[in-house]
Amino acid sequence: MDAAMVTAIAALAGAPLAAAAAVWGSRIAGRAQREGNAMTGLSNLTDQLQEERIDMRAQLATLRTELATERAENARLKLLVTQLGGTP
Repeated sequence: MDAAMVTAIAALAGAPLAAAAAVWGSRIAGRAQREGNAMTGLSNLTDQLQEERIDMRAQLATLRTELATERAENARLKLLVTQLGGTP
């Protein structure tokens, strides 16, 4: 075999190997991108849940304040009924 024949055989053998390497590389890149997207999505979801939790805590504090006000008003009205001679 002369050098031209060896070069031709090497080129014929190298082309499928290069194609296989390119396909394998693109699969790895695609997997990495999907994993990155999953992590970004998880991070966004976590941020949204934390914001909702903060909002819920604020609503809870407001409701607790309203409940305490209602209870105080209820106690005041019971006292007033008792002072007027009734039974609550």
